[in-house]
Amino acid sequence: MTRAAESLIGLAELVAGLEQRLRAGHNRFVLLAGPPGIGKSAVAEHLLRRHEGPRRQVTAAAWESHCSYALLSQAFPGLATSTPLDTAEKLVEQLVPATLLVVDDAHFADVESLQTLASTLRHHPEARLQVLATATTGDRRTDAEVLDLLPRIATDKPRIPPLDARQISELAASYGVALHPWMAERLLRHTSGRPKPVVELLAELPRATWSQFDPTLPAPAAVDARVRQALAECSSPVRRFAEATAVLGTDTPVRDVMALAELDVDPLLLLDEASEAGLVQLARRGLTQVSPPDPMVRAAVLTSLGPARCAGLQRRAAELVDDPVRSLRLLVAASPVPDAEVAGRLDDLARERAAEGAWGTAATLLSDAGRLTDDPQQQQSRITWAVDALIGAGDVFRAAALVPEVESLRETPLRDAVLGYLAVVRGRAAEAGTRLRRAWDIVSTDREPETAALVCQRYVLDALARYDGSDLVRWADRAIELAGADTPPAVEAAAIRGLGLAGTGRAKLARRDYEHLTGRLRHGAQAQRAMLARGWLNLITDRVDDARIDLESSVPTTYLGGSARISLWARAWLARTQFLTGECDAALTTVREALELQESTGILLTGPLLLWTAAAVHALRGDWDAAESVLLQCATGASDYQIMRIPSQLARAHVAEARADSAGVLRALYPLTRPAPSSSADEPGHWPWHDMYAHALVLLGRFDEADDFLAPHEKLAAKRGHTSARARLAAARGRLHGARSDVIAATASFDEALELIGTLPLRYDQARINFSYGQTLRRLGRRARADVALTTARDGFAAMGATTYVERCDRELKAGGVHLMRSDSKLTPQEDAVTRLVARGMSNKEVAAELFLSSKTVQYHLTRIYAKLGIRSRTELAARHHSVPEGPHPEG
Repeated sequence: MTRAAESLIGLAELVAGLEQRLRAGHNRFVLLAGPPGIGKSAVAEHLLRRHEGPRRQVTAAAWESHCSYALLSQAFPGLATSTPLDTAEKLVEQLVPATLLVVDDAHFADVESLQTLASTLRHHPEARLQVLATATTGDRRTDAEVLDLLPRIATDKPRIPPLDARQISELAASYGVALHPWMAERLLRHTSGRPKPVVELLAELPRATWSQFDPTLPAPAAVDARVRQALAECSSPVRRFAEATAVLGTDTPVRDVMALAELDVDPLLLLDEASEAGLVQLARRGLTQVSPPDPMVRAAVLTSLGPARCAGLQRRAAELVDDPVRSLRLLVAASPVPDAEVAGRLDDLARERAAEGAWGTAATLLSDAGRLTDDPQQQQSRITWAVDALIGAGDVFRAAALVPEVESLRETPLRDAVLGYLAVVRGRAAEAGTRLRRAWDIVSTDREPETAALVCQRYVLDALARYDGSDLVRWADRAIELAGADTPPAVEAAAIRGLGLAGTGRAKLARRDYEHLTGRLRHGAQAQRAMLARGWLNLITDRVDDARIDLESSVPTTYLGGSARISLWARAWLARTQFLTGECDAALTTVREALELQESTGILLTGPLLLWTAAAVHALRGDWDAAESVLLQCATGASDYQIMRIPSQLARAHVAEARADSAGVLRALYPLTRPAPSSSADEPGHWPWHDMYAHALVLLGRFDEADDFLAPHEKLAAKRGHTSARARLAAARGRLHGARSDVIAATASFDEALELIGTLPLRYDQARINFSYGQTLRRLGRRARADVALTTARDGFAAMGATTYVERCDRELKAGGVHLMRSDSKLTPQEDAVTRLVARGMSNKEVAAELFLSSKTVQYHLTRIYAKLGIRSRTELAARHHSVPEGPHPEG
C-alpha cells in the first residue's frame, strides 16, 4: 500500500464524492474543516494531484491574517485593488477556466481574500472556479470574522470522519504493525481516531509497545512540543492548574483541581488562560468540572512534570478523590516499585467489584495488583485472576494477550480453570474439556473451596455450550454448595442453572428460581446476567414479549462493569426474537451491531447464533449472495460445541427451505437426528427444527419416515404444554395428512396449528403455517380455502419483506386459479404454474418441490403443455413463455 493510499484509509467514500462534485465544473467552494490531524490536508493533496485541469495552491499564515489580500497574492501577484468586488474582476482575468485552487489553513486567511473568492464565485459563473479550503477548528487565533465567513461562503461542508478501530488496524498494518483489536481500540481512544497522531505514534514508538498488555501511550512528539511550549508561556498558577487537571483526569471537580494545585485565586481566571492555551477544557456539566482536552495533551502534561513530581501529585490526588478505584489507580501510577500495602488494597477492592459482577473493573485492579506484588506465588495468582476477570468482562483479546504469561506459570487448578474458561468463550470445546478436567482433577475441595467452586462454574458454562441440561444443573449445584449462595461463582452458576432446568423439562421451576434471583439482584452486572438468562428462558417458553423486555435490558454494558460477553448473548437472542415477530430489519441491525462487538472482543461462542438469524432473513428476502456468505462464515466458525453447531445447521436448513430444496434441508438437519445422549437439543422450543425436517420428508414423499419422526416430538411437546412447538408440529402433521389425501385430518391439524400459533406474536411462524396450509389445500383441490390461507401468508411475508415467499405465494395463488386470469388461456392454472417455473430453468424435481407435486405429475403436466402449445422442448417453452405478456398481479 502506498503512503498516498494510507492517508486515505476511511476516506474513500468522501473523496469519491468530492471528485465527482469538482468534476462537474461549476463554481464551488468546498470547506474541509476539522480538528488537527483528522486528514484534511491528505484529502486536499489527493484531490490536487488528481485534478486534470489547471491548479494552484496557497497557504494562509496566522501572522498574515490581518494583511489585506495576503492569501491571494501568493498565487496572483499584483491582484489587490480597492474592493473585493473589483479584485474579483481582476482575478477572473487571470484565471484559466476550471482552475482548482487549494487553500491550506483557511482559518488564518485574511478577510479580503475570502471576500474576493466569494464575489468571484457569486458573480462570475463563467470562471468555473473550484476552491478547496482546509481549516482547523478550535484554533483560538482564528479571526472572528473569518470564522463567520468561511462556512457562509462554502457551497460544500463535508465532515471528515475519524478512523474507527478497524481502520486504525489497517493503517497500522501498512506500517508493518499488527494490532490486536483491543490495542486498536486503545489507540482510537488515545488519538480520537485522527490519522496523523496515529501515524506519528506508530513511527515513534518501539514495535514491542504494540504487543504489550497495557502500555502507557505517550503524546506524539509534535503534540508534546506544542504542549511544553504552551506550559512555558503560561503563568505559574495556570501551569499548576493544568498540571493538576492532567493528574486528576477527566471530569474532575474544579475544587479538587484547586486543592491539588494549592491555589487560592479565582478559578475562572485560571480557566480562561488554561483553556486559551489548549491545556484544559470545561466538562459538559458546566463550570464545576474540567478535563484535559484529550488523552494526548494529558500524556504530554504528565511527561512534562517528570517522574518524581508527577508521582508526588498523584499520591496527593489519591487522598482527594472519593472514588476508591480512581484513588487506588492514582497510587499505582505513583508506585515505581512493588508495594505490598497498595497491592493488598487493590486485591481487596477487586474482590468487592467481582462480587458485584463488575469484571472489567476487577480485571484492571488485579492487573495493577500483580504489577505491585513482589511475592512470585501471589503475583501469579493475581495475574491469573486478572485474566479470568477479563474473560468475564468479555475482553477476550486482552485476556489472550496475557495467555503466554499465564501458561508460563506453574500449573495450578486456578490456572487450568482460567485457560479452560478462555477456551469456552473462544468456542474451543476439546481444549476447554481438557483444561477443565485437569483443573478438577488437581483441585482440593477441602483446602481450596473457592477455586473448586470456580472450576464448577466454568464447567457450567461448558455444559451450556454443549447444551447438556443435566450436566449444567449438576455442576451449578456443586458450585453453589462449595462457594455459598451469595458468592460470585454461585450467583453466576445460579443465573445459568435455570437454562439447565429448562433443558431437562423443568421450565416452571426455572421460572420460579429466576423470579427469586432477579428480585434479589436488582442492580449491577450480576443482575444483567440473571436478566439475560430469564429472557432466554422466556423466549424458548413462548413468553415472547417478556423475553424482549429482558433481553433489551441485558444488551447495554453500562451496568457497573457490565459484560460484553453477556451483551452478546442478549443481542443474539434479541435478534432471534425480532426475527420471529417479523421485525427483520431490526433483527439484521441487532446482528450487525453484535458482530461488530464480537469482532472487537474476540468472543466466538455466540457467532453462529447471530449468523443463524442473518441467514434466515437473507433467505426470506432472496438475497442469496448474502445468505451464502453467512453460511460460509458459519462453516468457518464450526465447533464441537452444540450451541455453535446447531445454529449453523439451522442456518443452512433455512436457506435450503427458502430455495425449496427439501433434500438440502434433510442434509443440513440430519446430524440433529443423532444427538448426544445427554443433549437437551430436542426439548420443545429450544431449537425449532423438527417441523422443518418433517416437512422436508413429506415433500420428498417419505411419508412413513415423517410419521415415525413426528410422533415422539408431538408427544413431548404435548407433555411440556409448549404452544409454538405444538403448532409447528401440527402443521407438519397436517402436511403429512394432506400428502396422504386425508382432507379431514389435514384440515383439523392445520386448524389446530393456526389456533395455537394465533395466541402468540410469532409473525414468521403464522405466515409459514398459513403457506403450508394453502399449499396443502390447493393440492387437495380446496382452492377457495387455499386462496384464503395463501393470501394471509402472502400478507404476512410481505410485511416482513420476505420476497422469496411472497413470490412463492403468488405462484401458488396463480396455480389455484381463484380470482386470477391466466397468461395463456390454453393452460390450466396448474399447467401455467409449471410453465413459469420450467421457463425459469428449474428441473422437474425442483418444480415438484416448489409446487408440492411429484416429479411424475410435473412430467405429466409438461406433456400436456407441449401438446396444447404445439412445442416439443423446454427451450421452446421458455421462449414462448417470455414472449407472452404476464397476466394481472395476484392482488389485481
